[in-house]
Amino acid sequence: MTPRLYCTRLTLTDFRNHAELDLALDARPVCLHGPNGAGKTNILEALTMLAPGRGLRNAGLLDIARGGADAGAARPRPWSVSARMAADGEEIALGAAAERTDAGVRRITRLDGAASTAAEFARVARMLWLTPAMDRLFAGAAGDRRRFFDRLVLGAAPEHGQAAAAYERAMRERQRLLNEDVRDRAWLTSLEREMAAHGAAVAAARTATLDRLCDTIAGRPDGAFPKADVALEGPLEAAFAEGRVSADVEDEFFALLTRVRPRDAAAGRTVDGPHRTDLIVRHAAKDMPAEHCSTGEQKALLLGLVLAHAHALADDPGAGPALLLLDEAAAHLDPVRRAALYEELLALPGQAWLTGTEPGLFEAFGERAQLVAVGAI
Repeated sequence: MTPRLYCTRLTLTDFRNHAELDLALDARPVCLHGPNGAGKTNILEALTMLAPGRGLRNAGLLDIARGGADAGAARPRPWSVSARMAADGEEIALGAAAERTDAGVRRITRLDGAASTAAEFARVARMLWLTPAMDRLFAGAAGDRRRFFDRLVLGAAPEHGQAAAAYERAMRERQRLLNEDVRDRAWLTSLEREMAAHGAAVAAARTATLDRLCDTIAGRPDGAFPKADVALEGPLEAAFAEGRVSADVEDEFFALLTRVRPRDAAAGRTVDGPHRTDLIVRHAAKDMPAEHCSTGEQKALLLGLVLAHAHALADDPGAGPALLLLDEAAAHLDPVRRAALYEELLALPGQAWLTGTEPGLFEAFGERAQLVAVGAI
């Protein structure tokens, strides 16, 4: 299958260890190989600067500049990333850069030369990624799983990030008032209305994404990557799963927030809400919680989830293909499962990007992938 979304050119300036980098590419998967420290992951991170959020490493704008935030007396260089994406036969230019202002540094983004937003980027160039830090996702903190799932939601609903950020801002302001014992009922009510509206939107988008993901998993044949049973554990998501309408979910959450003000003031935090939702994953064939599976099984489950979501996005008329960025994903797979992964990637309509220390890791691709050597710094 010829990808319907792929990067034809990627240019970096003063990004991490790359003073200048210019890659001309075709539609095949991109396999970046080179020694540790050469900057392979930095290239993937640069691509994620063209997506909503803080990128693959969740780094600050100064941290990703060449020299970093602690570059001594010298001020870190402003960085820039630009890419040309082919999407359904049309080429789109995306760009992101750090810009100095009187208030500090901000990220600016451009789409075909015009000022834009990362959320608008996500509508034309969706991205999914996996990193080695995610290998123990299922055994880690609930917040990590929630952020992982929210990244999946962004692929289908770019506005999800804005709703989540607005919810968090309103929640922090409400908690500040409670902590400082500011008894302004009108102010608190307004913030709780805002939290309820944005919280319901967040939960609705998560539930819709979960439903599509589960349908896709159920329809996929058994293969090298185990199927997962996936659920969201949160009261708002549970209400949507039961078929409740958004207005009712919002009103009930608002009533709860109003009722538990004394409890949240005493706790110093908002106890209930979509900011505490957890992603629950089980190995379907073994009927075993993912966190109880072996490290290898957990990695295979995670890969299977991301592959299924990539298929779900591609089949969703309201979404579309996504670039799939896999950092060191093949290194710890046996040859059979590695070859199966490559076949899965070739069957997707979005271009895959992979990293590895040795070109031999990508041998199963043959001529169906493009190998890019990344030199040591």
